[in-house]
Amino acid sequence: MKKLTLLGGMTAAEFLRDYWHKKPLVIRQAIPDFQALLSREELFDLVQRDDVESRLIMQEKRQWKMDNGPFEQVPPVTQKNWTLLVQGVNLVDESVDALMRQFDFVPDARLDDLMISYATETGGVGAHFDSYDVFLLQAHGHRRWRISAQTDLTLVEGMPLKILKNFQSEQEFILAPGDMLYLPPQYAHEGVAMDECMTYSIGFRAPSYQELGEAFLESMIETIDLPGRYADPDLKLPKHKAEISNTMLSRVSAELNKVKFTQEDITLFLGEYLSEPKAHIFFDAPEPLLSSARFIQKAKKNGVRLSLKTQMLHRGNYVFINGTSFEVGEEDLLVLQVLANERILTDVSVASASPDVIEALHTWYKDGWLTL
Repeated sequence: MKKLTLLGGMTAAEFLRDYWHKKPLVIRQAIPDFQALLSREELFDLVQRDDVESRLIMQEKRQWKMDNGPFEQVPPVTQKNWTLLVQGVNLVDESVDALMRQFDFVPDARLDDLMISYATETGGVGAHFDSYDVFLLQAHGHRRWRISAQTDLTLVEGMPLKILKNFQSEQEFILAPGDMLYLPPQYAHEGVAMDECMTYSIGFRAPSYQELGEAFLESMIETIDLPGRYADPDLKLPKHKAEISNTMLSRVSAELNKVKFTQEDITLFLGEYLSEPKAHIFFDAPEPLLSSARFIQKAKKNGVRLSLKTQMLHRGNYVFINGTSFEVGEEDLLVLQVLANERILTDVSVASASPDVIEALHTWYKDGWLTL
């Protein structure tokens, strides 16, 4: 297997076996001579946008303050001790998306987004832990990381951020541009900027089972079919008129136990749930909008690619895109699996696609889900 510079020369399989979900790893020059993909000014422009999530974090003495964007302006860069967190930069910048895609040794269903943390000297967000795996790639300047495997994850009460109350550092590292730190879930850490710095955080989805359960049951409401109505033709005179009888409980239990969920139900839910865009994400129709004939002509000549904001997954004969699902035949599935996995279809693939696939591509183009 190919050894990755990104993982310090080990293979992806070795990393997943020895480190993923298990222990931290510092990788010096994971990307040699790496330079920030966005300038400070470009990052500050992003936080003025409604479609980009951002937070401004400042600390004064032992108090933390957090504001949510968009921001018309940020504090002076000469002012110490403030941090700007810009979420989902991969959704709006192709170079950042390409960087995030280098972490494709983890399935797309688990990959979340790339956040950029900009900080002036001494800036940080306090000692905390994440509920998911994270890669912290230094893009500009230097950041001191202190980490700990401590099991005490008690938080300070009354703070706008989840700050650990009793952080006890066990290891310390200074990361320079191109260096990267991997941390498994719930590993305590604190990063402090030693100078003006930018850190790229590649995070992964780890929804709680409670969250999944609630969303699944909500998604199944329209599929539940329990005909009939409660009846008790054999009703007996109650001993206690306010007591729910054993007969009533048994009859209702028997009916509710008829609700069964299949593997297919769960597959459809999971595919739609994991491909559903976040609430703040909107797609724009292309301008000018090409007619069907003109789109097909150009697509067969140039190919198509998924929008940066589009999430496309597949399982069995099902394809999922941006919260929708559909079942396809074997030949169409092969084409759409390529689009999901590679995020592009070449001109050759488009030219050989069936009319049904072509129609789907045109619909997704009109919705802004893919581009030429």
